[in-house]
Amino acid sequence: MKRRVFSAACVALMLAAASGCGGSSSGEDASGPVSFLIFGDPEEVDAYRTLLRAYREAEPEAEVELIEAGDRSDLIARLSTSIAGGTPPDLFLMNYRYYGQFASKGAIEPIASRLEDSDAFSADDFYPQAMDAFKWKDEQLCLPQNISSLVVYYNKTLFARYGVRQPKDDWQWHDLVATASRLTRDANGNSIKAGDPDSGGATAAIYGLGVEPTLIRIAPLVWSIGAELVDDANRPTRLTLDSPAAQVALNQFLALRTGFGVTPSDIEVESEDDEARFANGRLAMLLSSRRSTPTFRTIKDFEWDVAPLPPFQTKAGILHADAYCMTAASAHKDAAWKFVEFALGPVGQRIVAETGRTVPSLIEVSKSDAFLDPTRPPRRSQVFLDAIPTIRRVPTISTWPEIEDAAEGVLENGFYLGKPTLEVAREMDRVTRPLFARGESG
Repeated sequence: MKRRVFSAACVALMLAAASGCGGSSSGEDASGPVSFLIFGDPEEVDAYRTLLRAYREAEPEAEVELIEAGDRSDLIARLSTSIAGGTPPDLFLMNYRYYGQFASKGAIEPIASRLEDSDAFSADDFYPQAMDAFKWKDEQLCLPQNISSLVVYYNKTLFARYGVRQPKDDWQWHDLVATASRLTRDANGNSIKAGDPDSGGATAAIYGLGVEPTLIRIAPLVWSIGAELVDDANRPTRLTLDSPAAQVALNQFLALRTGFGVTPSDIEVESEDDEARFANGRLAMLLSSRRSTPTFRTIKDFEWDVAPLPPFQTKAGILHADAYCMTAASAHKDAAWKFVEFALGPVGQRIVAETGRTVPSLIEVSKSDAFLDPTRPPRRSQVFLDAIPTIRRVPTISTWPEIEDAAEGVLENGFYLGKPTLEVAREMDRVTRPLFARGESG
């Protein structure tokens, strides 16, 4: 149903075992290509293949080998075992929510001095929200490629078919729920409340909304209502979803399935995930980041676009950012950095932005046609840039992947089985508090 992350505890054990073991840390460029570890859907991976082809044309003597992991869990497992074995990739691409488990063990090479000496760009050329997400104890470890936010992808064709007004920039959470309700339809095109006993427990042919019951989907709603996700953003010790304000937000979120009936059931999501359901025309709206765009650009049967994430009260977004990180034991640091300068410089960022994969972290490129081109969907790409001032991020703590995984098992029960909101919040606190205690904050 959701992507499971490789246990941070396992990562810690592997990295601890690697301490003092083999692997060059001199930074001298040994023979052989720069290895670059990534994961993604086929359309995402194609974006990086396009980038590598352009780099080879620009630097014929340079070699970069793309290593493709099957999914995020596979990437983390491969990275962990290769570091422990003394044969790490030179570079890897990772979301800020997951890199802390490697940063805490000294497995990532700091880049501040290289960045300061670079002629390709400076720190000020990037959005600070994305840069700050990859600072560990005030030291810049990785360089972000993107600064996405959570938005609402919507099927314009379905909206037109059922006479539903397209989302406006100033719509609110209650507008999202009402719109999703109007677009939840049975096989005959009639509006229904899916799973409602009064409707015979009807299953929808088209659902109004797709959203994962995860911490990163709940967080913007919690922040929007003025509540907090954790007790201390810098040194968190627990989740605080049991506060009165957070309970209101959490209740609204959990009600999407068991109260309003606008989202697919767990069984339906297991058989067809939300992204596939949207691409197949059976989901009117989907909450996702920019990473869904390359896949959705392959859609031929209907028109789609994006709208801002509607607030419950005040505007709030959540950061989605990946960065190029260099392993501390890389044997090709200089060559790896040369590729990073190309990939995250104006030329490289334009290439990947044009594929649809990123909201460029380089400010100049984010405001160019490479990203904002209205002739390619989504036509309202400005929505991503407008969200940047309200973007927040989850805490930087080494055990965050475990915290997410443990909390989301509880959230799924609340979302799909209708568990009481306060019970859900307290159970999340119970299962995650030991993980906070074991984590190291950055």
